[in-house]
This record gives sequence, structure tokens and C-alpha cells, in this order.
Amino acid sequence: MAVKTGYWNIRGYMQPIRLLLAHAGVEYEDKRYNVGPAPDYDRSEWLNDKFNLGLDFPNCPYYIDGDVKISQTFAILKYLGRKHNLAAKTEEEQIRVDLMEAEAIDMRTKWSTLCYNADFENMKPDYIKNAPVKLKEVSTFLGSHPYFAGQNITYIDFVIYELLDQNSQLIPGLLDEFPNLKEFHARIGGLEKVAAYLSSDKCIKYPFNGPMAQWGGK
Repeated sequence: MAVKTGYWNIRGYMQPIRLLLAHAGVEYEDKRYNVGPAPDYDRSEWLNDKFNLGLDFPNCPYYIDGDVKISQTFAILKYLGRKHNLAAKTEEEQIRVDLMEAEAIDMRTKWSTLCYNADFENMKPDYIKNAPVKLKEVSTFLGSHPYFAGQNITYIDFVIYELLDQNSQLIPGLLDEFPNLKEFHARIGGLEKVAAYLSSDKCIKYPFNGPMAQWGGK
């Protein structure tokens, strides 16, 4: 049975999963649900499927491979990390991955809060001011390592890549003062199968967010 994933027809929380699957060379059906226009933002495409997929906690994104049926972004990423040799291999690596996962969740929450807030324009200056402060910590943590676990690539690298990529669209030149993060971004985006995916018509370049977002949506 073919692997199937499901998410909204945006990059959002699904994009790191798509990048990981591309890197792992997995063929899969990428089900994309559309949301209707304002003011109703009709979600019937998803709601018609939601309770018919056999998911314990029906939500987007989801991943289905035979009897394996998972929702929640990091549950999916961790499973795929173990399955495709993209998980931590030592306790030291696990600690680094756990730390970056927690930081990524915080960063993504702040990003979503900004992008979906009706007060986006007033919040944007503070976000732009504070973004380099957080990235300095991330840059220091990465140090001279090629990947966030250390020498080995793991699922968390695809998460951080996507966060850096989306933030760089909002704040041009954001990575210029952090050469190691800029190199990391290029390293992940330059992985052979990831690069092929990013340049293909399978890859969603835009939108980043749903249509109700103040920035990055349709």
C-alpha cells in the first residue's frame, strides 16, 4: 500500500515532512486540502475525510503507511527519523535534537502568532528586531557542526531549514550575519533529492500559510 500524507494546500507544518520524505526517496501521495475564501474559510474538503482515515487523533498533517497511521507533526517526523536513519544515534545527539525540537516549537509558535494576527503590521517591527537575537543563540548552538545533532543529519534539520527559509522571506538578508546558518540552509537545500524536490512542480513554493493569515497566505 502506498504511503499517503495529508495537509492543507500550503507549506505550513507539513513542509519539513515533505522535505524529509524527498531526502529519503519515498514515493507518496501528498493529499492537499483546500480552504474556501473569506469570510467562511470552508474546510469541508478536510472535514469530509477527517473521521474516515482511522487516525487516533484526526488532524493535519497526517501520515498513513498500511497499518501505521499517525497525526501530529513531530510524531510523524520522529517516526520517519527512526524509519529512515534520520534519528539521533547517541545520547549526546539526542540531547541536541531534543533541545532544537523545543526551540523549533517556540520559534514556530511565535511565527504563527505573528502571521495570523490581525495586528500583524504593528507586531512586525518587534518580531524583526528580536529575530536576530534568537538566531544568534541558534547559530552559537550549531557552531561548526554541519547539522544540529552534530555530524549526522536528523529530522530536526528539515524543521530548522524550513523555519529559516520562511523567516528569510519575511526578513530579507536575515541570515547574512550568521554565516554558519546560511551555510546550513544551503547545505540542506542542496541535498541531491531535496534540491530536486524544491525545483520540481511537486513542491509548494507559496503560500506558506492559510488564507486567513495576514502574511504568507493566498
